[in-house]
This record gives sequence, C-alpha cells and structure tokens, in this order.
Amino acid sequence: MSHEPSTTLHDIIKGAPIVLDTQRLQLRLVRESDAADLFAIFSDPLVTRYLSHRPWTHIGNAHELIARTAAAASAGTYLYLGIERKSDGKLIGECSLFNLMAQCRRAEVGYTLAHEAWGRGYIGEALIALLEFAFTRLELNRVEADIDPRNAASARTLERLGFQREGLLRERWIVDGEVSDTALYGLLEREWRARRADAFELGADGGGDARRFDKSAFGSGPA
Repeated sequence: MSHEPSTTLHDIIKGAPIVLDTQRLQLRLVRESDAADLFAIFSDPLVTRYLSHRPWTHIGNAHELIARTAAAASAGTYLYLGIERKSDGKLIGECSLFNLMAQCRRAEVGYTLAHEAWGRGYIGEALIALLEFAFTRLELNRVEADIDPRNAASARTLERLGFQREGLLRERWIVDGEVSDTALYGLLEREWRARRADAFELGADGGGDARRFDKSAFGSGPA
C-alpha cells in the first residue's frame, strides 16, 4: 500500500529550527560560535581516519561547513545537527540525515564524535534521537549508513541500533591515495518500531563510539 507523508520531509527540515533533546545531549543546528569546537574535531587525524576527507588545516573549514549546512537547512536539502553536551555546553560531534529521497522515504545517516568523547555512549544516545525523528516526524521507511568496514566501533553502534549489514562495495573510496571499501547498512521503520524499547535502553546504558564518511558536509552529499 502506498504511503504519502502529510508534509514533505524537505518542508519539515526547512521549517522551524530542529532541536532534539536527550538525557545528556542536545542536537541542534551548528552556529558560528561552534567553529572552534568543529575545527578541533575535524582537525584530529584519529577522528578523520575513516572519513571521506583529510584532517582540516584551517578554521575557515569550520566556517564554510557552518554556512553550507545552514543553507541546506533553509532549503530543506539535508539536516546537519551539532551534538552539544548539556553538562558544559561543548559541541562534541555532529549527526546528519542526507541523500533524502522523498518518493522512496529514504535517507542516509552520518555521524562524527570528538575523540575526547569516545567511550561514553554519546553517539548511540544521539543516533537514537535522530532515528526516532527520522522514522516518526519525517515518516521515513528506510535509513542507510555507509561506513568503512575497518571501523569496528561504528559497525557495533549501528548493529546495536538494529541496522543490518547488507553488502560490501569494493574500493568505493579513495582518500589521499588510500583505497577503501564501503560496508552498507540499512534499517527499516518496522524494524526500528519493533526494537524501539531496546534502542532506548541502549541509549541510557551507552554504546559504541563511531565515525563516518562525512559526505553531506563536504560536497559529495546533497547539493
């Protein structure tokens, strides 16, 4: 049976600013005051190890990202949210929904976490809020994730949330001369609904840290 969302997902994204709260985190649009925190995250080689770009070398990279993601939110092309830690107001990461396909009710999820915040379950907590928004407010049917298969922490986080590994795309990425594969993961709305309670328990208990190919913010995602 066909399903047509009452309001298009693009209209929702370009509407009122989206803010998602969890017990320890707030997911919200990035702003100019986040530039230093973003630069600290993306200039760290440990964080960018499995991303689709080299470490940042200039604070201007952060200002460009902030401007680009604000324009995307205004146009409704994709959603890019900073992950702010409530205890100190520090931006410790980001997560996004991009490659939005309204007809197919599908999107891709991306996420990055600062090295100093690894091992505390923050990324699992953030993704639970983002996925709940994706499947309920945006009425998506499917969310996908593209990760480097060597990134075991990211794979563990996705699998704990119910994602299934669906395939391997060989030598899909070449970054700074290094060739790498893609592990493709998928999660359906009915699967999320069936294990939603378990996912929220995971968010309370913690979960693995993860990094991702940051396509949405660096030009290889939505225009």
